[in-house]
Amino acid sequence: MSGLDFLADRRSFLTRSAKIAAVPALAAVAGGLLAEPAAADSPELPDYAPIPASALGPTLNEQGYYVGRVKRNLYWVTDGTYQAAFLATKEGVVLFDAPPTIGHNLQRAVDRIAAANGTSNKVTHIVYSHHHADHLGGSSLFGRDVERIGHTETRRLLLRDNDAARPAPNVTFERHKTLHVGGERIELAHQGTNHTPDNIYIHFPDHDTLMLVDINLPGWVPFGSFNLNEDVPGSIAAPAKALDYPWTHHIAGHMGRLGTRADMTTYQHYVDDIVDGVKAALANVDPTPFFTKYGDNTWAAVKTYQDAQAAYAAAPVIKKYTGVLAAADVYTASTAFIILESIRLDLGYGSQVHA
Repeated sequence: MSGLDFLADRRSFLTRSAKIAAVPALAAVAGGLLAEPAAADSPELPDYAPIPASALGPTLNEQGYYVGRVKRNLYWVTDGTYQAAFLATKEGVVLFDAPPTIGHNLQRAVDRIAAANGTSNKVTHIVYSHHHADHLGGSSLFGRDVERIGHTETRRLLLRDNDAARPAPNVTFERHKTLHVGGERIELAHQGTNHTPDNIYIHFPDHDTLMLVDINLPGWVPFGSFNLNEDVPGSIAAPAKALDYPWTHHIAGHMGRLGTRADMTTYQHYVDDIVDGVKAALANVDPTPFFTKYGDNTWAAVKTYQDAQAAYAAAPVIKKYTGVLAAADVYTASTAFIILESIRLDLGYGSQVHA
């Protein structure tokens, strides 16, 4: 999910200084720790609801990561904001995504598991969930000889972007691909556009696990503006497609813990509630005051009108999910705005033909 990479140093900051625990973007914005306190006239920052304990994951180690077993020889790695996974096989390691925020800690995690189990620590394959740099920007750390697998659209987009940190996959597929490595089986599928045109479903049928990135972030509401999803209807439909697979564990690509089927269902209900709120807003928020006040300033009228619609739709959802999903009061309004626009433009809801 592009836009979250500014949280790269969040966990390392938390371990170094409790004073900056509330400013995860500090390193990216200021280039490192601030040399002196902020000025006294800094704007007052808003207060938000406490994060439910259920949204938080395991404690990170001194190097700023956590690696844990999902099932058998499938492991996941997190820095508290991003996630990757890997299979330790008798023929080498298959890595799934390579977020730059985890970076070299990916190999450290692999090394740790290999040392504990007497298996190979050599990454031989990397499977790409989709083309975004925040999930693949560490791919080049594993050299040129690694076999990289992804959707055909992932290859096209990465060749377009020409980013040396993200070598394009050399093995591609259109709809389905079964990957066999070291006696393990991984099912890859493209089921249409959702977060991006190339975002795929990665199913581990022998490990009771699904990896679907940038759709549901377990325990949390979506990142701002509905995860920056490129296809809103496709993204709304994605959880139902995910639940059609048999799985117990969900690797979401973001935040600090694994997901469950119950998490996916809660997320579905959250989005459905926003959709219902948006439809109510389209029917009930009167545009007259906004266009009367701003006259010829059409954009001012439209902005304030749509802000009011998004707030109308978001208010009951925020109330319902505060304490259930982390940051419900932070990003629900921006997600409501994106869904509002999709319902208007993609579905034609509320559209009227001039008489």
